[in-house]
Amino acid sequence: MNYDTFVDQVAQRTRTSSERAVGLTRATLETLAERLTGGEVLDLAAQLPKPLQLVLKPCPRIEAADRFGAAEFVARVGQRAGVDENVARDGVCAVFITLREAVTGGEFDDLVTQMPRDYRDMVEPALAPNATLRRA
Repeated sequence: MNYDTFVDQVAQRTRTSSERAVGLTRATLETLAERLTGGEVLDLAAQLPKPLQLVLKPCPRIEAADRFGAAEFVARVGQRAGVDENVARDGVCAVFITLREAVTGGEFDDLVTQMPRDYRDMVEPALAPNATLRRA
């Protein structure tokens, strides 16, 4: 999947502008890079388009992951993207769904195994067949 398609998918799933989708994507990937082990970040980045690879850098540049829960993940994404919690949560779900489409199934499964149970609400929509973000 190329960069424009990735951003377009996030924009469609969040029903927002491309500019906001870029911000949500970057914020989610930066936060994900903090949450995953360094090796997993590099494996994930290798399957993404170059502009997204640049966002996914192990932070800090060590193997260990920063352990924080789903609420903190959403808060960090919201702060980075300059959006409220609901918009951030929708953005995170949309990025996870798009990541699942953009990388091999095994790579996405590896990412999911590093997430604790409290991430389930954000990750499970990406695991469903024909996953799409549904808004009430």
